[in-house]
Amino acid sequence: MGLTVTEKIIAEHLVEGEMVPGSPIAIRIDQTLTQDATGTMAYLEFEAIGIPRVKTELSVSYVDHNLLQSDFRNADDHRFLQSIAAKFGIQFSRPGNGICHQVHLERFARPGKTLLGSDSHTPTAGGCGMLAMGAGGLDVAMAMAGEPFHLNMPLIVGVKLTGSLQPWVSPKDVILELLRQLSVKGGVGRVMEYFGPGVETLSVTDRAAIANIGTELGATGTVFPSDAVTRKFLESQGRGEQWVELVADDNVTYADLIEINLDELEPMVACPSSPDNVKKVSEVAGQPVSQVIIGSCANSSYRDIVLAAEALKDREIDKSVSFEINPGSRQVLENADAAGALRHLIHCGARIHQCGCLGCIGMGQAPATGTISMRTFTRNFPGRSGTKDDKVYLCSPEVAVAAAITGKITDPRELGDAPVVSLPDKYIINDNGIIPPPEDGTGVEVLRGPNIKPLPDFDPLPDDLKATAILKVGDNITTDHIMPAGSKILPLRSNIPAISEYVFSAIDPEFSSRAQQAGSVIIVGGENYGQGSSREHAALAPRYLGVRAKLVKSFARIHKANLVNFGIVPMTFADPADYDKVEQGAEITIPGIRAALLSGSDTVTVKIGSDQTIQAKLDLSERDRLILGAGSLLNWVRAKIGAQES
Repeated sequence: MGLTVTEKIIAEHLVEGEMVPGSPIAIRIDQTLTQDATGTMAYLEFEAIGIPRVKTELSVSYVDHNLLQSDFRNADDHRFLQSIAAKFGIQFSRPGNGICHQVHLERFARPGKTLLGSDSHTPTAGGCGMLAMGAGGLDVAMAMAGEPFHLNMPLIVGVKLTGSLQPWVSPKDVILELLRQLSVKGGVGRVMEYFGPGVETLSVTDRAAIANIGTELGATGTVFPSDAVTRKFLESQGRGEQWVELVADDNVTYADLIEINLDELEPMVACPSSPDNVKKVSEVAGQPVSQVIIGSCANSSYRDIVLAAEALKDREIDKSVSFEINPGSRQVLENADAAGALRHLIHCGARIHQCGCLGCIGMGQAPATGTISMRTFTRNFPGRSGTKDDKVYLCSPEVAVAAAITGKITDPRELGDAPVVSLPDKYIINDNGIIPPPEDGTGVEVLRGPNIKPLPDFDPLPDDLKATAILKVGDNITTDHIMPAGSKILPLRSNIPAISEYVFSAIDPEFSSRAQQAGSVIIVGGENYGQGSSREHAALAPRYLGVRAKLVKSFARIHKANLVNFGIVPMTFADPADYDKVEQGAEITIPGIRAALLSGSDTVTVKIGSDQTIQAKLDLSERDRLILGAGSLLNWVRAKIGAQES
């Protein structure tokens, strides 16, 4: 039996386990990336490991999330990140240089390599033939220390593309169609691998846009082949020598197969307030729009910005619309300027912002109350925009610019002839925004501001767990629900005591104080618990507040891994119907939990109050169990290092 592209990359990097779907494996990581919202904590964790320099082929620290400097805290974090990058051998992408995924695709992505990033949209680089995955910051810190990345061998789902996209239909519509079919949990435990003649019609930035939103399926990653299109992209970036061909074998068998005829796709939109609430634009057309934004790691490439400019030639923005552009990188900005696109955008009244994540992470650009915002972003979880009860629609640049012109949700095919965007044969390249580290960083002083606090210490798991279920939630709870983003909270990412005050604040504003009073806490939840961002603060801050276990119907991959990393036991109901038996406020006892974990037991008995018991499943690897017993991944690794040195 032949191998898929994903299997070929995994086989080349496999250091533990066998490539049997669902079984634990560990793979070598070639590259890492961090962004500033997760990076400060990741580098504090790397420091705590105690080695002098990163051991990866390449590690890059990006500043793209916390760009608003309303006080000293974000600026202090940026200074900390730059100094720690110099000390430990990490490339540093300066504030304003661009969004991590866009810049990494342009300057560092390499076919056949593995990439681990402390941002859930790291699979964007799969558009360049990489196996790129999001993870918590502690997992990324371990990868920088030379440790392999542990995961369960994913199922490889083949997505066969035929035909070609019609005028005004976008690569974004491909992944929105998949979300419509599969939902936000349809990719859990899977890598989505694209193949077929339709793939050849898509540029690398088109492929990256699809790979990026594959994260919203809950997928481990998204992989495209490395072919002649990939070679042309790398040559346009002055990196042609890095190209290698990487395609699936002819006799490959996928775990599942999905076919999409690009000829038949229509413009799509994800309606409020979930990325899988997808409909055809024609079904929701006519509603008034007050804000339109083109940007985010999904749609801020040269193609996206120039397409908007070309569509606006000889047209005006509707007077009721605030039309905003967030370029993905300085390279995008400079090349769009050289093509004359910025002049068109400026002339028509577009608001052009700095290169960064901005409104996608709730860092500015909040829409007006009760109005529709059309965004080419990745997520539209409730309130993520910064406006309560927001009405955020996710769409392609084509649909976005049509709304900006008409002032209402509009099928862009109504605008007439579609613009044709030709990508540069050679991009203007300026890497002044990327600062390489010195060969020897031992003399570099790490600069810390007063908001950067040390990592908390966490105790080992007790023999028996007695806790209170102070919160019970439903299905599809996101990391935004658990640990909100936005301009108020993001600057606290390097200060766990401060940021912990906002845990679950969108659901229960009193959660933090109630958790501290309870002492030991269990959270009860429904399906797909922890979907969304890779932010480890959604595990780290609850653990600081005393959360020791979570009992839910099912977990999202990255969040479950983060729980293990910080010593919170992830359990699932053996019988999902038992969810109804656990009331908020119930006193929970799990006798012998430590022994059950360390002995490899698949289940544990959960006592509810004094007269009721249920069974919970422990779907954990041997390594997970040892980490939970130690109280955190950092505790476990320190003990391993100590044992090796003695």
